[in-house]
Amino acid sequence: MIELDLNEEFVKAFHLAENTEKNLFITGKAGTGKSTFLNYFRENTTKNIAVIAPTGVAAVNVKGQTIHSFFNFKPDITLYKVKEIKPKNPNLYKKLDCIVIDEISMVRADILDCIDSFLKIHGPNKKKSFGGIQMIFIGDLYQLPPVVTSKEKGVFKELYKTPYFFSSNVFQKCDFEFIELEKVYRQSDSAFLEILNSIRNNTVTDEIIEKLNQKVNPDFNPPEDDFYIYLTTTNKMAEEVNFDKLSRIKNKEFKYYGFVDGEFSEQDLPTSQELILKVDAQVMLLNNDSKGRWINGDIGKIVEINTKKAEPDVILVELTNGEIVEVTPFTWEMYEFYYDKNRKKILTDVIGRFTQYPLKLAWAITIHKSQGLTFDKVLLDIGRGTFSHGQLYVALSRCRSLEGLILKKPVYPKNVLLDRRIVKFLTEFQYNHSEKNLPLQEKISIIETAINEGKEIEIVYLKSTDIKTKRLIKPVYIGDMEYANKTFLGLKAFCMLRNQERHFNVEKIIDVRIID
Repeated sequence: MIELDLNEEFVKAFHLAENTEKNLFITGKAGTGKSTFLNYFRENTTKNIAVIAPTGVAAVNVKGQTIHSFFNFKPDITLYKVKEIKPKNPNLYKKLDCIVIDEISMVRADILDCIDSFLKIHGPNKKKSFGGIQMIFIGDLYQLPPVVTSKEKGVFKELYKTPYFFSSNVFQKCDFEFIELEKVYRQSDSAFLEILNSIRNNTVTDEIIEKLNQKVNPDFNPPEDDFYIYLTTTNKMAEEVNFDKLSRIKNKEFKYYGFVDGEFSEQDLPTSQELILKVDAQVMLLNNDSKGRWINGDIGKIVEINTKKAEPDVILVELTNGEIVEVTPFTWEMYEFYYDKNRKKILTDVIGRFTQYPLKLAWAITIHKSQGLTFDKVLLDIGRGTFSHGQLYVALSRCRSLEGLILKKPVYPKNVLLDRRIVKFLTEFQYNHSEKNLPLQEKISIIETAINEGKEIEIVYLKSTDIKTKRLIKPVYIGDMEYANKTFLGLKAFCMLRNQERHFNVEKIIDVRIID
């Protein structure tokens, strides 16, 4: 679990979320504390907020509501159908101060436009985007993308440049503050971080691929007590591994049937409604224990199923740290937001419950279902290869260290799939954001002052590949320069990091400050 660290970006994000009405896009690499920020904001805000997510599993994880459920959208929602929707609780939307959308990378452009249209009808201000409600988007665009079926692709291309939320009509019209959480908590190994970052934005070199493929061991068969988890590209591969491993265990089979009460669709269930377990089975725990003994995503092995006590059975699981914990049935809740007139607050109502042991077989899970989880030991099998933007990055970044990673098959540059439209959007968005907060003339003035006074400056430099670096430099000259027959406003400076003179494009400097 990520410890709370009130670093500069975290504090800035909370200030903007709590003390302003500005829309925010909060992003960051895997393991930088995006979920921690969401939980902190929800627990400490004085605003009426709703937290929603694009999928049922994501919604359950953040104790929120799915987008479709919150707005009463049907699966076939379109802009033309929005005006026909009759809200269950009309007052709710008029009283909202803020809506947080988690896993924004998976939200389609058309859905965001539908949200905007709905809130203009039912929100507090019909003339403003999103009905005048503050929007906070949280997520990493380098992770898994929105789903557009093969049948939808043709029509989608006619309406939007990309399927991503930033191609929506409403996003093009709105101002969003950009905040990137940069401190990585999940990994601390610098060599592994270098590999992850190069996979993330597809700047891999032959040297990086070679380093990664040193972890290839196709014949590796993890010991039973070593708690490796297979990550696979397809559900079929994961199921085959789990059923094969379970069938090899000769112990007695136990079946447990989960109970659904109210509204809780099958696709949103965090584990199987019919759960088949055996002693010695490797399992994943799927909730945060109230006593803090485990968190969602922890791995363990069933060491005993105690049927002698009063019902329900008690399942004893040995965690990776050697601790044996008692696991009993757990109830997940599906929430719905509503407005309480008497208390004048947005509250949540439970509309559905699912009770089952918070366990699932965990020799293998898909990369898609692993998003947001962290493991100590990963056995990655990409099968016939990756087929989706961000898939390899999500898989590798689930592991805490390079030491805990085993590859069943080599990785090739062709497996590093990156949607260049993501890079283009993020770099342009940050350049525009920088120009708004630090106009070019102000930037030039700071640099000229440093030159005249002989002072060093710290710059944040963003390349067009969306690679950001912080440099300490001593500026020497600013003026027109030429590269590849193109003229640009350049800065000649001595770079302390490289210990040599370097040239920088001033327009790509997104932050600068004089060091006194």
